[in-house]
Amino acid sequence: MHIDLGIAFAGLIVGVVVGLTGMGGGALMTPVLVIVFGIQPLAAVSSDLVAAVVMKPIGGGIHFRRRTVHTGLVRWLALGSVPGALAGSYVVGHLGGDISDQISIVLGVVLLVAAAAMIVRSYLVRHRPAGPTGPAAAKVAVRRIPTLLVGVVGGAVVGMTSVGSGSLMIVALMVLYPTLSTKELVGTDLVQAIPLVLAAAIGHLLWGDFELGLTGSLLLGSIPGVIIGAQLSSRAPDAIIRPLLAVVLTLSGEKLLNASNTLLGVTVVVAVVVLTTAFVVVRRRTRHAQASDAGEQARVRGR
Repeated sequence: MHIDLGIAFAGLIVGVVVGLTGMGGGALMTPVLVIVFGIQPLAAVSSDLVAAVVMKPIGGGIHFRRRTVHTGLVRWLALGSVPGALAGSYVVGHLGGDISDQISIVLGVVLLVAAAAMIVRSYLVRHRPAGPTGPAAAKVAVRRIPTLLVGVVGGAVVGMTSVGSGSLMIVALMVLYPTLSTKELVGTDLVQAIPLVLAAAIGHLLWGDFELGLTGSLLLGSIPGVIIGAQLSSRAPDAIIRPLLAVVLTLSGEKLLNASNTLLGVTVVVAVVVLTTAFVVVRRRTRHAQASDAGEQARVRGR
């Protein structure tokens, strides 16, 4: 088995991002393999999915122990996502003609949708009503047919592109279940992704283009990367990280769709303006919060 240190380093960087944000594993790693390292799209998708089988249970297990998983949702999502993932893997493994070009187009579109989904998710998090947490969340009734359909569609997308288990599906769950807490949604999404990614990985082992050395290189970097990112997550400003991740996904999607340099340049300019604005807003809010805390502490001492 040949270990590529460059790919391992890329896995480390992506692992840190995943640990910081909880999203972006397949959405980042697959285009990096295709665009930067010139890996064939089908091999990139196959190896990334097999590597994800090792990564997903880490976060899912933590949430399960903390009882922030809605097991009813997991069951109905898995009922749809497992056959959906197998079907998506079969379809992408049997595409006719120029498979690489077709997968690149599908992957590019999905990355753009994933970037939009991250923006929608940020909006929903800020404007959603408060809901139950922990065991109380299990009382939320499961909408079986819509949840099953989310599983089928999400599973098919993941099976074809390795993207969507942590970005597209969690947004759909937010829309269907607005009263669930963010922790409950993240925990449920991570646990349901375990059978989903496993099914997609099995499909790609059967019909895809799995490469052991490529997968080993990914795991060599991504496992310590996730651990490092998780340790840093409490300090990193989420309002900066998520927009940056959305920008990376947008540029990757445009590149896979053979966008013109003009469009890529416009995207970069817009991204710089948005990220700069976000940084200024976060900095002002932080200073205001610190000033408020200092004032409150002074009043307490004055009493």
